[in-house]
Amino acid sequence: QVQLVESGGGSVQPGGSLTLSCSASGFAFSSYAMMWVRRPPGKGLEQVASIDIRGDAMYVDSVRGRFIISRNDAERTSSLKLTGLRPEDTAMYYCQVDGIRGPGTQVTVSS
Repeated sequence: QVQLVESGGGSVQPGGSLTLSCSASGFAFSSYAMMWVRRPPGKGLEQVASIDIRGDAMYVDSVRGRFIISRNDAERTSSLKLTGLRPEDTAMYYCQVDGIRGPGTQVTVSS
């Protein structure tokens, strides 16, 4: 059974930083691409970043240069480092694999 648990969210001021972590179990972690998605208040899901099994990363334009996705196959974790945070980054953030998401972690950016 696939299980994903996100952590690391919080409330920060604009320009601040956070590092989100995703702990995974129940599947062959090293064989799957990992993805981070977010749901802003009142809006739909948006793919933020993904990392394939080789470690190659892709980002949505709005976060490129500010967010960094990584993975640690030995620890079965994926991380998303958020820097230069903006109010429009406020959302529930989820890690996702093969269409399955964890419960999410809230990021709020406000002055």
